[in-house]
Amino acid sequence: MQMAGHNEPEYFFKARRSGRTVVKDPPKLDLDAYIANYKGKTRLDRLLLIGTSSTYLHLEALKAAIAEAKLGKDVGRYDVAVSTLQEIAPGDPDAIPDLGWVDKTTKQVKAETDRLELELKGYKNNLIKESIRMGYDDLGQHYHRIGELSNSSRAYSKMRDYCTTPSHIVIMYLRLTHVSIDHNNWLAVQSNVQKLRSQMQKYPDNERIAAKLSAAMGLAHLASGLYKEATESFIEADPRMVSAKLDDPNDEESYNEVITPNDIAVYGGLCALASMSRDQLQKRVLDNSSFRNYLELEPHIRRAISFFVSSKYSACLSILESYKADYLLDIHLQRHLPELYFQIRSKAIQQYFIPFSCVTLSALALAFNADETNIEQELTSMIKRGNLNARIDLVDRVLVANTVDERRKVHEEALAMAEDYERTAHLRILRMEILNAGLEVKAPKGQGSLMGMSGQEGFTNGGMDPFMGGMGQPRAGLRSGGRFM
Repeated sequence: MQMAGHNEPEYFFKARRSGRTVVKDPPKLDLDAYIANYKGKTRLDRLLLIGTSSTYLHLEALKAAIAEAKLGKDVGRYDVAVSTLQEIAPGDPDAIPDLGWVDKTTKQVKAETDRLELELKGYKNNLIKESIRMGYDDLGQHYHRIGELSNSSRAYSKMRDYCTTPSHIVIMYLRLTHVSIDHNNWLAVQSNVQKLRSQMQKYPDNERIAAKLSAAMGLAHLASGLYKEATESFIEADPRMVSAKLDDPNDEESYNEVITPNDIAVYGGLCALASMSRDQLQKRVLDNSSFRNYLELEPHIRRAISFFVSSKYSACLSILESYKADYLLDIHLQRHLPELYFQIRSKAIQQYFIPFSCVTLSALALAFNADETNIEQELTSMIKRGNLNARIDLVDRVLVANTVDERRKVHEEALAMAEDYERTAHLRILRMEILNAGLEVKAPKGQGSLMGMSGQEGFTNGGMDPFMGGMGQPRAGLRSGGRFM
């Protein structure tokens, strides 16, 4: 495995300049053990992400991605893996495309596609609904395996007219959800999960897929930046997935073609830290008997949450920082990790600052393991976002709370209440004077209100203001802006 340093490939310098994420720190994960937990398209996609992001694991990950691609039939992803390795390490033997395999696989894919489409055509001619449904199912799975996700989704959608039992409908929506996740079509994921949940009452084994639905919805919310909603979905996940056998393809409770129980613990824990109060973290996360099964798989996440609840913010942030490289190499977390970590640190700083009227920047930097320049930038960003009600005194290097003068606040509220009371009394007296003067205009029966008759509230049929005379002169006793005695 090639290590980073002075020999870092030019590829990663270009990636940084283009704004892409590059992880220069060594992760804690063991690549072989990590990737063994997954199967299907997500396994290859995760290897490609690590290969294009990590300066430490790029060679190992890209070689594994090429080997994984050659086990399947997705020629497009194989080309991506080989071309990336060519750019990073042009002298590597695996960087030479296996044109023989590409040609052979392309022919096999075309032959298989033609065969499945011909079979489906025959089923349609025979008008056997179950055969047509299975034909579309086989075609959808074939397109999914070769990476044509749009065609796969289209084939699965056409199954709906030929589903005859609730189980058929559930299978169809599960397939559509899986394809939509791989395609990063998160609106379709949410739509399919909602439709699946509407079918749960009719499905006999609904408990087996409950965790899958919660996980899929959690991923959709996470991808949309809705961390509070993502937390709710992940902590609701049925704990039965924890005991699923990841290496058994027949285990229906396993969902490692998309996500593992460890991922649910990490995603749910980080989103909870970013979006929940300390009281909610204790009651909804740590004391949650179902989610506790997931947290036991990732004890460092449980410790981080416990430290945050106990106001040990430095220890919490230290744990998260030590796993930052791993999380930046996660296919679902990479784009959101900077914002998640910012929100977690912001909450920690807010909670730390509550008992004080002012704190020196040096004390804050010491408490949160940062230098004064970085902590000043963080505080500035928090104040601009409205996350911290304070101001920074750059002369004395102090963070000062914006205190509220409670006495002045009570006086202002009392004056506002008095003014509102005076206005209400004035309007009531004005109404009484209008009635006494006989100026109220009532709508004839069968017609609309005064607004509908004249198009302007408070005007007579002749379009004249009831407060004014026939020539626009004020009526006696109704002085504009005056008080009534």
